[in-house]
Amino acid sequence: MSEAIALIDMGSGNLHSVHNALLAAGAERVTITADPDLVRGARRIVLPGVGAFAACAQALRAIDGMVEALEERVFDGGVPFLGVCVGMQLLATRGLEHGETLGLGWIAGEVRPIERTDPAIKVPHMGWNDVEPTARGTVDTSGAALIEAGEAYFLHSYHFQPEEPHTIAAMTDHGGGLVAAVERDNIVGVQFHPEKSQTYGLALLARFLDWNP
Repeated sequence: MSEAIALIDMGSGNLHSVHNALLAAGAERVTITADPDLVRGARRIVLPGVGAFAACAQALRAIDGMVEALEERVFDGGVPFLGVCVGMQLLATRGLEHGETLGLGWIAGEVRPIERTDPAIKVPHMGWNDVEPTARGTVDTSGAALIEAGEAYFLHSYHFQPEEPHTIAAMTDHGGGLVAAVERDNIVGVQFHPEKSQTYGLALLARFLDWNP
């Protein structure tokens, strides 16, 4: 039997919090897994991540066959994919934390440190902040359509800078604009934590569960 949702376990992230949030949002079956074969049978995939980009990228690649299974299921199978926090950053071409580390390269861009342009701006960017969708959110089948205006909980010191503006689904402001969400085809990533974002986060997860790109 195929698993409804594969929640990828790469040894980081609020796995149980994300698991519980998905159930609260209406998911019937969520499996925390590091098994590529289960990923190949999943109908939806969620990749959470917390910590340093390099450590998360290395941990994901250390799971034998996982990157290949993700690419097979997401690109060939076309299943909806959600990356959360560092799981969203891993979609980038590369991350620049503690040197250069290759990401998955699914959405062209770099993960760079947040620049403190104002002494009053604190890094990490931590706490509640506005999420402002881009105009692409009017396209019902796009990942951007999942992102509605509201407040979400952020915690990060690095941010995703996509090369192509059309992949930006939402922005937030922290001493300047920071990308809050990205999207491409059946792939969406959010910098904030839906599992910590209360009603706003659960509503986003519910839309992801209903999403058919």
